This record gives sequence, C-alpha cells and structure tokens, in this order.
Amino acid sequence: QVRLVESGGGLVQPGGSLRLSCAASGFTFSSYTMGWFRQAPGKEREFVGVSWSGGSIVYADSVKGRFTISRDNAKNTVYLQMNSLKPEDTAVYYCAARGGSGSYANPVAYDYWGQGTQVTVSS
Repeated sequence: QVRLVESGGGLVQPGGSLRLSCAASGFTFSSYTMGWFRQAPGKEREFVGVSWSGGSIVYADSVKGRFTISRDNAKNTVYLQMNSLKPEDTAVYYCAARGGSGSYANPVAYDYWGQGTQVTVSS
C-alpha cells in the first residue's frame, strides 16, 4: 500500500545536472522525514541528504553545495536536484521515509524505501 517511486535517473556527463523525483503514497507525506541515499556497486548505502517535515535540510559533505532537496507536500513528492555531477556520484539513488526519530543518516532508521533509480556520470 505504501509506495515510493523514484524517477529521473539516467546517463549524464561530468558537470551535468539531473533532477530526481520521488512520488509517495499510502502515508501522511507532510508529516514524514524524507531522506535520499545512494549505493554504488560494492559499497554500503550512503546518506545523501534529508528533509524534515518542519523544513530543515541536511546534506552529506560530499554533495553539499551541489545537490538540493526540495519537497512539494501538495504533490506528495520530494526532489533531488543534482548539479555539477562527478563520476563518483554514480550510484543507484533511493528515497526513503520515516515517521519517527533516530539517526537521519542511518538507513535502518527509515520505514519505507523506493525501488531506486540509476544515475551514471561518465564522459
């Protein structure tokens, strides 16, 4: 019943941009914390950024200044705008949701996950 569906991934050259979307349904989106994570082959799932229901946003140091999270509660959608992309940004990107508290950078703290969307940065 709960669904998180990512879209917008693809192949982009270094320095390029992509905007990922995550459409949510089946829960009260506006009251949930929404996180973005990524996972590269052979690596653990990595925190990218998080948007709290109250409006605060925190980013990982690796993407700070390049990525921007926004959310449209009326559309039950959270976005990840990615600029100045680097090859090391290549990964499957996931959105996640949680209604409670905990370590925002820990994937275990999140209740729901999307299927992921592939982002490949290559010349």
